[in-house]
Amino acid sequence: MLPIAIYYEHPDWFKPLFAELEKRGLPFEKIDAVNHQFDISDSAKKYSLVFNRMSPSAYLRNGTQGIFYTQSYLKFLEDSGVKTINGYKAFLYETSKANQLSLIHKLGYKYPKAKVVNHTSQLVRATHGLRFPIVVKANIGGSGAGIVKYNSESSLAEDIMQNQVDFGIDHTALVQEYIPARGGYITRVETLGGKFLYAIKVYTTGESFNLCPADICQTTDGKELVRNACALDAPKTGLKVEAYEPPAEVIYAVEKIVQSAGIDVGGIEYIIDDRDGEILYYDVNALSNFVADAVNVIGFNPHERLVDFIEAKIYAKEASQVAHTF
Repeated sequence: MLPIAIYYEHPDWFKPLFAELEKRGLPFEKIDAVNHQFDISDSAKKYSLVFNRMSPSAYLRNGTQGIFYTQSYLKFLEDSGVKTINGYKAFLYETSKANQLSLIHKLGYKYPKAKVVNHTSQLVRATHGLRFPIVVKANIGGSGAGIVKYNSESSLAEDIMQNQVDFGIDHTALVQEYIPARGGYITRVETLGGKFLYAIKVYTTGESFNLCPADICQTTDGKELVRNACALDAPKTGLKVEAYEPPAEVIYAVEKIVQSAGIDVGGIEYIIDDRDGEILYYDVNALSNFVADAVNVIGFNPHERLVDFIEAKIYAKEASQVAHTF
């Protein structure tokens, strides 16, 4: 079997995945997504599949050059007939919050009211018709980066005058209503192969926007979790988590979103608006970091099921190739 390629940049997030691959004796190769090259004329198949784990927050770790490059690399793989997990289409949604909300709107689901802008001169006008507080979000973020909350038009105008508003690396931003979370939590639903895998409630103060599940350090009863990654940063988040079974209609909506986005492995976040009880979907994640200490939180190891999925993808491809020769 040709090796599995794990294409990534974060130094810690995927250690549990590597451990599970090693445990099963599956050949794999680590590819550094921010120091990479490919030959467009090279049609040789080097990998059984490429698993894209590139993060849109790579620019926070000196990996900006890897983000737009990854779009080109994934398109090359697709055109070359190389099997990918979370390929080109999925990554286009991963790297655009505007695209995510457009998809949610197209599918007929509700989301926090938002407008998209490409210049600070448009910010104040974009708030018209929105309820304060609002947030300004960089279109390419990740791990809560590039999100600033404003309680009034005047505070936003002040930051604009002081040149304190950063649209991020693609110079595009969302102006979006800030949603007060009913119960003080958001819900993250993880999927695998386009189907529901598990869900967690993440309890937050509403002042931090980094809800990376691998960073969460406590269960709701105060039990300390063994974290997958970001161990130094996790205690600072103050987040708590518990397992949750969403209503059937939510699971259906989440599955519809990830399938439409071409996401093989991913999470969807939603919030219940405390003002009117509406369920609002607001984040589509193709880079899904499973919750820390998953066995104690959700009752099973999702990395085992992830590697099951990877193996099934490989063997299904091999079986198809064998059948084609006959």
